[in-house]
Amino acid sequence: MRQTILARRYAKALFSLGKEQGRTEEYSEQLKAIAGLYADEAAGVCDAVTNPLYPVDVREKVMAKIAESVQADTIMANFLKLLIAKKRADIIPDIAEAMQAMVDKDQNISHGTIVSAIELNGDLMTKIQATLEKLTGNRVILETQVDPSIIGGIIAKVGDLVLDGSIKTQLNGLKESIKGRE
Repeated sequence: MRQTILARRYAKALFSLGKEQGRTEEYSEQLKAIAGLYADEAAGVCDAVTNPLYPVDVREKVMAKIAESVQADTIMANFLKLLIAKKRADIIPDIAEAMQAMVDKDQNISHGTIVSAIELNGDLMTKIQATLEKLTGNRVILETQVDPSIIGGIIAKVGDLVLDGSIKTQLNGLKESIKGRE
């Protein structure tokens, strides 16, 4: 079970400390790097810092080495040590995700996806990004996907904003309007 509420609390605390130090982005990147280590199951990092069969001091030493590897400062190292002491090291990926969301919100950054029937060229992507930035008032970072089933056009999603200009949707709308007249 994902413990997002708890993760948000820890992320908020670290974000506040990072804001005071002017290091929110750095802390977010370090957490993301540690979360990446958790994803690599072959390395066994998650097990090494969360398994209760290992003594707490051993888990703290492992976490200290991890902190050293990501070049963490004293605040981040103490934060990671606290997670070990409170038996919350298992939610570091969730904390990293929540922290990144807070950093993005602080910097007025939105993430979005563009779905198109074919691969889009750079000029068109730049125009789409500029339009979405105007609509949202935020800097937009886009991810692209190709889905031939939409036939043509694009579907743009940024946060709650969904702009569907696909031919498939237009054909479905036409089909529904014809059915409604019968």
